[in-house]
Amino acid sequence: MKAIKIHEFGDTEVMKLEEVEHPVPQADEILIKMYASGVNPADYVVRQGGNEILKPFLKLPLGLGLDGAGEIEAMGSDVKGFKKGDKVYGIPNFLGGTYAEFIAAKATQFAIMPNNVSFNEAGSIPSCALMAWNGMDLGKVGAGQRVLINGAGGGIGNLAVQFAKAKGAYVIGTASQRNFGFLKQLGADEVIDYKDENFASLLRDIDVVFDASPVFNEDARIIMAVALKDGGRFVSVQLPYPFSEEFLNILAKKHGEAKMIRRELDVALSLTDIAKLIEEGKVSIIVSKVYPMEKVAESHTELETKHVRGKIVLEIRKEN
Repeated sequence: MKAIKIHEFGDTEVMKLEEVEHPVPQADEILIKMYASGVNPADYVVRQGGNEILKPFLKLPLGLGLDGAGEIEAMGSDVKGFKKGDKVYGIPNFLGGTYAEFIAAKATQFAIMPNNVSFNEAGSIPSCALMAWNGMDLGKVGAGQRVLINGAGGGIGNLAVQFAKAKGAYVIGTASQRNFGFLKQLGADEVIDYKDENFASLLRDIDVVFDASPVFNEDARIIMAVALKDGGRFVSVQLPYPFSEEFLNILAKKHGEAKMIRRELDVALSLTDIAKLIEEGKVSIIVSKVYPMEKVAESHTELETKHVRGKIVLEIRKEN
């Protein structure tokens, strides 16, 4: 079988399409015939050698890919609730690599994919959706609240906008002007240009900030903290960038909370709940571009511009 591997860290040319050994599922794993993998910012971070959090775990050679969708080919003896041929989506074992024709992964990391999307669409969902879902949970987002989604046009942000709307929140998104119409179509009540010189004065009375931007900006973080109501919540996806003393002091005066997203959630249950929202038409899946495995370098180059609307997908094989 074929898979994308790296044997050294560096630019896009270190990714090689290779023949590798076919995986064999353990007792608690499923063997998945992969159709599509999401292309996520963490993929190029790993390819480049990782950040302070990831570096200790990166041992070459490595496969890339955090999430994807496919069909169950075989199951370990302890697996319950699935059958051969089920169409599933999810995340692999840590650093398991979904840029591959087959993967073996823990069954608890996958769920039946939404029945109204393609494999390419389903493959784009899990990693970003789980972070957005986790952000809504940590932020205790509810009906009638004013929720600010920073980086609303991206893979995590656009789903967060839709999840917050599904919970009945009033949603304000920050984005570049080219994404204003796109975010309004997804349900955003207001969209603010993050480059606007009056950015700070446009934000007020916010119950929850969810910072989903792939770009860290301490000044923007401070401005959004100041805009929180008393008792407000601030949730960030930017794990490598701890909250500063100045930021925490602002929240302390507001009796607010600041949290980073975490991976300690029931993945299968969360993905099942997300699938229901998609099937009910409450959440749309936005795929900006699909690349074949042979053009994985181009997919990373585009993603690294940090101006992608929705998600980029690596198509592992064509859907029948």
